[in-house]
Amino acid sequence: MSGADAGGGEAVRPRGSLRRRLGGTVFFLVLALLFVLPWWTLFGSGTDWPLPVFLAGTVVFGASLASFPFLMAAGHGRRRSDRAARVADSTLGAVWVLFTWSVLGGLAHLVLIGCGAAGGDRARIVAVAVAAVAAVLLAWGHYEAMRVPRVKRLDVRLPRLGAGLDGTRVVVLADTHYGPIDRARWSARVTEAVNALDADVVVHAGDIADGTPVQRREQSAPLGTVRARLAKVYVTGNHEYFSEAQGWLDRMAELGWEPLHNRHVAVERGGDLLVLAGVDDVTAESSGLAGHRANLEEALAGAGPDRPVLLVAHQPKYVEQAAAAGIDLQVSGHTHGGQIWPFNFLVRIDQPVVHGLSRHGERTQLYTSRGAGFWGPPFRVFAPSEITLLTLRPAPEEGAGRAPGADPA
Repeated sequence: MSGADAGGGEAVRPRGSLRRRLGGTVFFLVLALLFVLPWWTLFGSGTDWPLPVFLAGTVVFGASLASFPFLMAAGHGRRRSDRAARVADSTLGAVWVLFTWSVLGGLAHLVLIGCGAAGGDRARIVAVAVAAVAAVLLAWGHYEAMRVPRVKRLDVRLPRLGAGLDGTRVVVLADTHYGPIDRARWSARVTEAVNALDADVVVHAGDIADGTPVQRREQSAPLGTVRARLAKVYVTGNHEYFSEAQGWLDRMAELGWEPLHNRHVAVERGGDLLVLAGVDDVTAESSGLAGHRANLEEALAGAGPDRPVLLVAHQPKYVEQAAAAGIDLQVSGHTHGGQIWPFNFLVRIDQPVVHGLSRHGERTQLYTSRGAGFWGPPFRVFAPSEITLLTLRPAPEEGAGRAPGADPA
C-alpha cells in the first residue's frame, strides 16, 4: 500500500468514528426525549402530586430509561433473549404512546391557559387525561395486535386479465412477525381464517418472523396447513435478512409454499394464465448473503410479455421498478399501516403508500397490506391488522380508469 493510500485510510477512520459518535449521541438524545417529556407531563410540570407519588413516578421513568438500551441489546442483539425483547418492546410501545399524548397534552395545556382555566388544576387535569388516554389506547392497542386479523375484501380490475381468470381469489398474508411472544395458537387461528376464504392463490408478502427458523418453528408450523387451489407463494421481507433469510426460504418450501426467490410460476384457470412473480426484499443486496438481491428481470425471465403479472415485493417502494416493467399488480406489506399512530406519517416519508390500493404509471396497481401481525411493541393503535382477499376482475384497456386512490396516511 502506498503512503497516500495509508494516509487516506487513516483519514477515513476518524470520519467514520465521528459519524458513529454523532449517531450515538442523537440516538440517546431522542431516547431521553421520549422518556423525559412524558415524565414531565405526568409528574414534573406543576402537578404538585404528593411526594411519594412524585418519587415513584420518577423512579419508574428513570429505571425504564436506564435499562431500555440494555434490554434492547439483549433482546434484539446477538443474545436474542425473548424475555428481554418482550420487556423492551412493550416499554417502547408504551413510551411512544405516552410521548405522543404528552405532546398533545402540552398543546391542551396551552389552550387551557388561553381560556383562563384555574392555574392550580391545569397541570393535573392534563396529566390525568394523558395517563387515562394512554392507558385506554395501550389496552385497546394490545387487543388489536393480538387478535386474529379481520378480513378486508376488495375487487381489483386488471385490463390484461383473461376471462378465465375472472373471479380469481388471492389471499394476502403479510408481516406475521412470529417473535418473542409465543403466538403459535394465534398462527393456527390465522391459518383457519385464511382457509375459510377458499383461495385460488395465497401470498405471504414477507417479514414472516423475528428470529431464526429454529427459534420460530412452532409458530410457523401452521402455515403448512394453508390451502390454495393454484399456488401458495412467499417472498422474503427485510426482517428475514436479520435472521437467516435462506433458512426461511427453505422452511417455507418445507411447509409446501413456493418461495419466489427472484423467480415466477404461472398458474392456469379457465384456460388463461396468470404469472405470479416475486423478488427478494430491497435490503437483500446489502445483507451480504450470496445470491440475494431484488432482481425483477430475473424474476420475469421467460414469463411471456403479454401475460398478466402479479408481483410480490415486500416493500411498496419497489413499485417504481414494477411500473417501469409494466407489472399489472404488485402486492406488498412492510408498513403495518403505521402500527401505532402517528407513526404512519413517518412511514410515509420512506414509502409511497401506507396502505390500500393505488395506481402507479399507466398500468401498474399496488396493494399495500397493513399486515397480520406486529413488529416489536405488541400494540396496534389506529392501524388495524388485516388478512386481505383480492378478487381479480378483467377490465377493458380503455375503460380501466383510475384505481381507487392511494391512502397515503
